[in-house]
Formats: sequence, C-alpha cells, structure tokens
Amino acid sequence: MADLHTRYPAISDLKRAARRRIPHFVWEYLDSATGAESVPRRNRAALDDVSLRPSILHGELTPDTAKTFLDRPYPLPFGVAPVGMSGLIWPDAERLLAASATQAGLPYTLSTVATQTPEDVGPLVAGHGWFQIYPPRDPAIRADMLERARDGGFDTLVLTVDVPAPSRRERQTRGGLVQPPRLTPRLLAQVARCPVWAAGTLRHGMPRMRLIDGYAGDLAKSGTLPSNAHVGYLLRTSPDWDYLRALRDAWDGKMIIKGVLNADDAARLGDTGVDALWVSNHAGRQFDGAPATINALPAIRAATSLPLIMDSGIAGGLDILRALAQGADFVMLGRAWHYALGALGADGPAHLIDLLRADMVANMHQIGAAGLADLPSCLAQPDC
Repeated sequence: MADLHTRYPAISDLKRAARRRIPHFVWEYLDSATGAESVPRRNRAALDDVSLRPSILHGELTPDTAKTFLDRPYPLPFGVAPVGMSGLIWPDAERLLAASATQAGLPYTLSTVATQTPEDVGPLVAGHGWFQIYPPRDPAIRADMLERARDGGFDTLVLTVDVPAPSRRERQTRGGLVQPPRLTPRLLAQVARCPVWAAGTLRHGMPRMRLIDGYAGDLAKSGTLPSNAHVGYLLRTSPDWDYLRALRDAWDGKMIIKGVLNADDAARLGDTGVDALWVSNHAGRQFDGAPATINALPAIRAATSLPLIMDSGIAGGLDILRALAQGADFVMLGRAWHYALGALGADGPAHLIDLLRADMVANMHQIGAAGLADLPSCLAQPDC
C-alpha cells in the first residue's frame, strides 16, 4: 500500500487515473450533473469555506476515528452511498464495493437500480447491508422488493425522496449513453481504448438493472421516457407522506430518508418513525438550483434530533471532518469509490479507505482532536 500512497496520494489522483481507464460515455455518466452543473462547484466552494481552527499544545495524540451510528459501531464515520448502474462504471462494482466495505467494517448501500440484485450482493454484507429504494408504485412490487432486501441481508432501508422525475443531465446525453446501454460504433471505439474495462465487462456481461428488469415486463416497450432515463421510472412513483407512512409500517428495520435539504421537511420527518435523515443534493444530478449540502446542514441539525448523514462533494478526510463539525453524524461517498475502482480495480476501495483515514488523522492532529467527539462545533460560527 505504501507505493499506492506515493502514486495516488489523493482522491484527485484516483479520479485522473480512472478517467483514462473508463470509456468516455461511461465517464460522462459517472461524473456529470444536470443543467449548468453549478451544484458540484457550489458544494466544493461551500466545503472550502468551512475552516477548523488549529489548536496547540495537546501533546502526543493517537486520534480515534471510531463512530457509533444507528446503534452500530464503525471504525470510521463514512460508508458507500448508492450509485445507480454501478457495474457499468466498473465491472462487478457492487460486489467489489460491498466486500471491501464489509471487510473494513463500513456500511455499503445497494441501489434499486444497481446492476446486481440483493441476492447477488447480500452474501457479502454480513447481514448489515443498506438497501436504497426508489418507491415502487405497485404495493405488491414494493412488498416483494422489501422481502428480497430483508432476506438478502439488508437490515437498513434508505428511501430516496429527491428524484420525483427524470433529470436532464445534458452532459450525459451528449456522451451518448442511453438506457438500456447500447454499444454504437461511436461507443465501441471508446471501449476499445479501455481494454481492462472492456475485458471485465465481457466477463461479467453487459450491465443491466437486474432487480428492476425482473418487474418491468412489457412496460419498457410501452413507456415513454427520455433517452437518458431508465425503465425504473415506469415502476416508481413520487412518494408523499402517506407513502412514507406505509413504507415505514412495512419495514421492520432501520429506515433512513435520503435527499433532505429543507429544515421544515426535517422537522416534520421527526414524527414519522424514521431513524435518520440523509442530507443530500444528489451531487447535483437532479436540480441545478439546489444549495450546497454543507450549507443546508446547520438548519436541518437545528430542526431535528434525528441522526444526520451528509453526502455530496466530499473529496477527502478533511471534508468528512467539516461535515461532522457542521452537525452531521455520518458521511457517505459515491463517486470517490468508483474513481478508486476505475484507477486500481479491486485494490481501489481499500486504498481509498486508507487515504480517507490518513487524511482524517492528520487533520485531527492539527485541531487537537483525540476523537470525533472532540471536533469543534461550527454550527454557531463560520470559522470554528
């Protein structure tokens, strides 16, 4: 691992390497947002604005990065966020990430629109996987999905609520990716330049949404969707408060609501029996007018006593500390795991974990934090 730290000392190095090894149309799917793509820039600028005041004369420290979240102890306060069509980005990505996260004692979240099913990935999560659900319109499909997730070893349900309709993702459209993926001569030329990706994809098969495909039937033929949307939109609804209550009644494990940016919504969610809220702007992939998640976090923290997760824009261990200082209890990353896979294949996730841990520890030394509970609170002042 020492050599990897020399060659890839930051997530930005993994990103550059991954871009060379992933076909362009796939890269555009992974790395793009919607509209003018102002949200990723806003996320980055807002994170940079959160400074943590150095503290001196603490003597020798051995910073402890452990965190208990939703009654489970974790060695680090971060995990793997759900990413749709993860196996398109890197062959067998879902299983590689699930295995790496579980081995490191971190949570892995499987997307409804992954290229693997709960039955495929479940054996790798040791009974403690998180399953992200886009809300099925049909109660029978919903019940079956929940049963399959539960039986597959997923004990935490994540309901995504910030995707009421397909977003445009203009850059992705220009890249040529359509759903389901079809390899045109233009895209085949891009694949030919990425032999490791091509060989892995040939070995594992053309990526498709295996869970969704099992329910879609003839809807895929009869539905009308934008070229960059997928058949999953034909199955799902835009949930309301009644839907949330029905889902809460149907699921007997921990439940998280993902996509919260409004403090009023957060306050109301406190009465629904959910266990945590996930503050997210979908990394800019849904709404180009959304605020930076780090900026939305303090008001949401003030509005609810529920545990909070934050994602979007995290680019290192310092950003994780910033999120915790702003009121988050846990942090999730999505793209970074796929940069790691693209750069290093199966060795990538473990290296990313090492990078994030090392960056957190180095910065905890600077602010005199022996543990995460010692982080300064930035809720009352911009410079803490």
